[in-house]
Amino acid sequence: MAREEDTGKSQRQLKERVWDLAESIRVCMFITRDGATQSARPLDSTVRKDEHAVYFLTDVSGKKVAQIKKSSNVTLAFSDPGSFKFVSITGTAKVSNDRAKIKDIWTATSKAWWDSADDPAIRLVTFVPKNAELWDSPNKLVSTVLMLTAAITGAKPKLGDHAKVAIPSG
Repeated sequence: MAREEDTGKSQRQLKERVWDLAESIRVCMFITRDGATQSARPLDSTVRKDEHAVYFLTDVSGKKVAQIKKSSNVTLAFSDPGSFKFVSITGTAKVSNDRAKIKDIWTATSKAWWDSADDPAIRLVTFVPKNAELWDSPNKLVSTVLMLTAAITGAKPKLGDHAKVAIPSG
């Protein structure tokens, strides 16, 4: 999986797989820039393929709000190491006070951070993906066997799909 491979899948199929993996994994490392350095933190996402967006709730006083205002270029890194499935998505983010959308994506998990969706400190982060890269293996056990076989035989293992994907809206 260290190199991009011919998956035999169309860009449309790969794009659908990116959305499916992001939605099933949900929690991602949300990576922003603060000048020359990057900051990463885990965030619970709401993936809405039909809206071509990934949504997050954050606090107005959070460091990421200032970082997004400074640079809207953001990376999301979704990881399911137990299944050997990984997706990295780049795009742009914006922060808003869209109260209707905040209520729309509010979940029971959100109560860990705020009492209700009406908390005035909550802000919505809307992420619009542009490009993605995925590593989609059958599972960890199969990948381990393939790697061991490759180590013994000297052949390069095919560990599943590894592809770069453009995710235009529409």
